[in-house]
Amino acid sequence: MFVTTCGRANENVINEAMRIASELKIPYIERGKKSLTYQMKKQDQDCVVVGKERLELHRKGKDDEPFFFHPNSASFRIKRLMRGEKDPMVEAAGLQQGMNFLDCTLGLASDSIIASHIVGTEGSIQGMEANKYIAAIIAEGLKNWTSPLAELNEAMKRIEVSQGNFEKRLRECADQSMDVVYFDPMFEEGLTDSTGLNPIRTWASYTPITKEVIAEAKRVAKYKVVMKNHYQSPLFEEHGFEVIKRPSAKFHFGVINL
Repeated sequence: MFVTTCGRANENVINEAMRIASELKIPYIERGKKSLTYQMKKQDQDCVVVGKERLELHRKGKDDEPFFFHPNSASFRIKRLMRGEKDPMVEAAGLQQGMNFLDCTLGLASDSIIASHIVGTEGSIQGMEANKYIAAIIAEGLKNWTSPLAELNEAMKRIEVSQGNFEKRLRECADQSMDVVYFDPMFEEGLTDSTGLNPIRTWASYTPITKEVIAEAKRVAKYKVVMKNHYQSPLFEEHGFEVIKRPSAKFHFGVINL
């Protein structure tokens, strides 16, 4: 993996690329006038591209859409909440102002953004991401994305992103240190209609939700362990989740009340 810039990068973009490379502890390669395909073939590596507005993760030898941060469904979900409508994740987790929420499978952070909007400045949102390059891109995106919706911007900036596998990170958490522990595991099958999630599937971690993981989650959570999963997932029954069934929805929420 290496870091380079978009084409025709200015000094600010170059400096930002060098900073990102230093933080990720990977080489910075000057883009020059060469194509991205040329640079990846020459280095024989994937790369992080720093542009004027966003960071992108590119896979060598692939024409797939690059991975980059965007709020995905969070914007219209916040608008619904502001209109007084309900959000299934918020309802399942029982989120309220001032609560602490641990997202073990951060991904594009959509659920964490919604949780941040609900818990407000008095609460806290921590998101774990196993892939260090995704973690870096999400952390930068949450800080720098600018939306016309002020409530979305504020919610994004309150999220704390940490890189690491949730199996290990949960063991490091103190007993009952979080009000809610949340899982939304990634599967290789595209079980959602959201095309916004497609680029992340190449890079995502597919760490299984084991009995040991759930045991740690129950130790760390004060009130609830919540899992979002395909409605046919055997994990709900296997780990003792009470399923909140959603008619015609591909995903259900499972809750362990503590």
